[in-house]
Parts: sequence; structure tokens; C-alpha cells
Amino acid sequence: MIGHSKVFILTIIYSIYFRIKDFMKKLITKILILCLMPAFVNSCSQDEELGASIFDTTDALDVNSASYTFDSLLREDYLKPYNLDFRYKMQDVGSDMDYNLVPVSFAKAQQMAKLVKYLWFDVYGTIVSPEFLKQNGPRIIHLIGSPAYNPISGTILLGTAEGGIKVTLYRCNDLDPTNVDMLNEYYFKTMHHEFAHILHQKRNYPVDFNQLSKGRYNPIGWQYYTDSQAASMGFVSPYAGSQNQEDFVEIIANYLVKSDADWNNILLMASQPGKDYLGETLTDDGVDGKVLILRKLDIASKWLQNSWNIDIVKLRAEIIKREAHINEILN
Repeated sequence: MIGHSKVFILTIIYSIYFRIKDFMKKLITKILILCLMPAFVNSCSQDEELGASIFDTTDALDVNSASYTFDSLLREDYLKPYNLDFRYKMQDVGSDMDYNLVPVSFAKAQQMAKLVKYLWFDVYGTIVSPEFLKQNGPRIIHLIGSPAYNPISGTILLGTAEGGIKVTLYRCNDLDPTNVDMLNEYYFKTMHHEFAHILHQKRNYPVDFNQLSKGRYNPIGWQYYTDSQAASMGFVSPYAGSQNQEDFVEIIANYLVKSDADWNNILLMASQPGKDYLGETLTDDGVDGKVLILRKLDIASKWLQNSWNIDIVKLRAEIIKREAHINEILN
């Protein structure tokens, strides 16, 4: 009898336990639904108004901080007018963990912030409209001090654009404001390159462009092209020969920052058979590189004009004019 009583009692206990467990599960589910409903309703509301900025513009800066003056400048020049977070204090969570990177120095960050505004943001504000980069520009610019080396391919990453939101610039500790050619090659060509990516991610460029060099792109061997070889194939740079989207933005970026002499030199190389690293003339592949480059520039120029109301010739002229006054804005 005692044994049967124990079994009976245990059966009742287990029954009560599972009923309580089932009740609590349903209760928790109901509580979660009730808690989530306001958030769901708010997220789906058609009447919800977005704030003026996705960043906190009211957070008081530390007046005792050594970076207070610079941080105030960034707030006035970037955060308030462009809803843009200009990051010079390197954030590991916002950096590419595949590379060994170092932060940008405070001095170089200050120089870069002034140059980016003068040679990029103010240029578009003058030639296109003051609202253009407010509507279409990146929301984060992240400065990295070192290049991003890829030991496997032997290449250096100079910049990235992520989803039309963030632009990362590398090698900023090597910035030399007195060397315009270096500024253009390592920084401003990269900026225009990445910004062109942002623009074509929003509005597609003509598919006809992809057919011009179809079958000639080399995504894993482009780094072995010389400038001469790339030009003879119809590419303004070796990297342009990696894939069609890079080809498209390289046309825009190089045309914007190259001087007349440098641009004409690309066209001259493009009109001749390419040469390898030893200076030996390569076999003529029958491609008229000059005609191809000019055709690509024509497509890119019309796309910028028709899709974005950007006159690339006027944009380039404004950039070249401003480059003669770089020292004035840094002093």
C-alpha cells in the first residue's frame, strides 16, 4: 500500500508541475507579445517622423578635452550639416579584422578633415547643390592610419564603401598636403571612387558599359598589369581591369583627379601596344584602348548628368581650381 501511495503522490506532483509549467509558458508568451506590440506598432506607423540626425547632436563635448576644438569643428562641418559622423578615433568593431591596422594620428586627422570638406563636400555643394551630399553622401567617414595590406595578393586596400553608408580611408598617416599628386592618387581618387560606388548602388549605370570589355576582366590577376598594359586594353588603371563595376568608378575617379597632362598620358598609352614591367612591348591584342576609354567616359558622363544632374567636366574643373589653394585652408 505504501508503495502504491508513493506512486500516486508522485503522479499528482508531476501533473501539477507540468500544468504549472504550461501555464507559465503561456503567460510568458502573452507578456512578450504585450511588450513587443508597442514597438511593432511604432515601427509600422505611417505617421512616425524621423529625427534630424541618426547621431546624437546634443551630447555635450568635453571642454577640457585636448580634442575639444577639433571635435567642435567636426560637429559644425560634418555632423550638423551632413548628418555625418567623421571618425578619427579608430573603432575595432568598425574596422576590418582581416588586417593589422593602426589609428590615424591626431595631426593627420585634422588635416584630412579640412581637405575632405574642401576638395569633396564643398566641390559638390558648389557644382551640384548644397543639398546633394546631405541626401546622397555617406553617413560615416572612418580614418585609418595604416594601409590594409593583403600579403596573399600583394595588394594594398586604400578605401572601402559599405552599403552607401560608410566610407573608410586607409593610409592616412602618410598624408602629405604639399604633394597634390599623392593626395589625388592615395586619397581623393579613392574618395571619388568609393562615392561613385555609392551613387551606382542607388541608381544603376547603363548595362551597355559592361559589354565594352566583356571577357577581359581579370579579378585575380589585375595587379600584375602595368599602367601601359592596362591602358592598351582600355582600362584607366590596372584595378579597373578587375571587374566591370570597378572599371566604371575608376573612369570617373581618374578623370576627376588627373591633370590634363596625366589624363592625356593615359590616352597616349592606350593608343599604343602595352609594355610589361621590363619595358618589353606586348603582343598587340587588336584593342584600341583609347577609343574604349573615351567610350567608357562618355557613358559615365552621361549617366552622371542624366541620373544625378552632375556635370563631370565642371566638377573636375572645380577640383583642379581648388587644388591650387590647399595651403590656404590648412593654415
